[in-house]
Amino acid sequence: MGWRKYYYHPVTQVSMLGFVCFMGPGIFIALTGLGGGGQVNSRVQANASAILYATFAFFGLFSGSINNVLGPQWTLILGSLGYSLYIASFLVINIHPDAGAFVVLAGGILGVCAALLWTAQGSLMMAYPTEAQKGMFISIFWTIFNLGGIMGSAVAFGTSFKNTVGFLILTLIGVFLPLLMANPDKVIRTDETRVNVNQVRHLSWKTELFRLYVTLKTDPWIILLFPMFFASNYCYTWEYNNYNGAIFTIRARSLNSLMSYTSQVFGSVFLGYFILDLKRVRRRVRAFYGWILVFLMAFAAHVWAYFYQRTYTRAGATKDAYKIDIVDETYAAHVWVMIIHGFLDSMMQTYAYWLIGAMSNDPAKLAVFTGFCASILIKHHTDKSLQSVGAAGAWSTDAAGILYMNIFLSTWCLMVAGMIFAAPMVYLRVTDHTDVEGESL
Repeated sequence: MGWRKYYYHPVTQVSMLGFVCFMGPGIFIALTGLGGGGQVNSRVQANASAILYATFAFFGLFSGSINNVLGPQWTLILGSLGYSLYIASFLVINIHPDAGAFVVLAGGILGVCAALLWTAQGSLMMAYPTEAQKGMFISIFWTIFNLGGIMGSAVAFGTSFKNTVGFLILTLIGVFLPLLMANPDKVIRTDETRVNVNQVRHLSWKTELFRLYVTLKTDPWIILLFPMFFASNYCYTWEYNNYNGAIFTIRARSLNSLMSYTSQVFGSVFLGYFILDLKRVRRRVRAFYGWILVFLMAFAAHVWAYFYQRTYTRAGATKDAYKIDIVDETYAAHVWVMIIHGFLDSMMQTYAYWLIGAMSNDPAKLAVFTGFCASILIKHHTDKSLQSVGAAGAWSTDAAGILYMNIFLSTWCLMVAGMIFAAPMVYLRVTDHTDVEGESL
């Protein structure tokens, strides 16, 4: 076997998948995490994000079928291209400040591409591991993926011309990385089973669209996860634009983002590896453990943040208002809001992915699940169509100038409601083992 044994190993492939997203969405997060894409005026970025997630939401409904027709490799390549265009648009606006319309257009194109990338990513990440390893594989991916945000935040103490060019080069590298990945049917799981080549079928568009209908008809429990997917991306607007982008200096924003992305790594590893993959506990019980932890963390994080949100308003957080810097005495207390919310964000995303993985082991079915949910769900990014509806709504409210407190309270309520809606699905749908019979669409 030689090197092929390691190349076709699922850990190798999910790690390569993580680097694809590191170079695309990870760099995108680093840029937007500065608050308004590193721009002093964040309205253009808010409008671009709104159209981005709106197109993501629409095309996410069909991205699972597109992935099953084109195959995951080409879907990843096409999806990565949108991130390069979007980063380039910020380079353009640095040179031509009146080019805001181009940024918004690039955001719309990125929405289409992101739907493709995240659908392919989700289906592969959840198909490669055995049932007992899905939490660990999600953690591996999430750790590598967040390195993009960590690295970007570490070097970007303000968006300069050189930083933006560097981001653009990294995203272009990410476009070609999928060419180095193995075909899924050649990957051998750790239990010596293969990702069945017959499961990753390249069928006609008509057949794939019909399968989208069949998936929802035969597995309607996925609908109960929609509110959670919606909330999981809705929260980023308040965190990054209305908190990080509103009351901190640019260099403090980048450090805040660095701390947030680092905490997301620990949050994903904690929940995915140590809780959801706990070997001595049945999968059904682990599902309840995960739900309880995420629900309690959602309350703790928002209660903490509420006391800080009370201290400022949108009207007061103007361009000329005093901004908190890293040398201020109050900075240490304020940065903990970003750390705790980063931990919560990754826990919720990891749990959402894990629940989808508990519903099926079929890559084709997982692609449909991931694409449909992604149009509601995304960090930035897993379960994407529904996530994007939430993100589009949140960025639209921010662009419209809604009160910060109102956006914060809506984020809190939606996150709690999402977990409550998911509870019946966890109770009724998650089993100790996924039956092979009836898996294929």
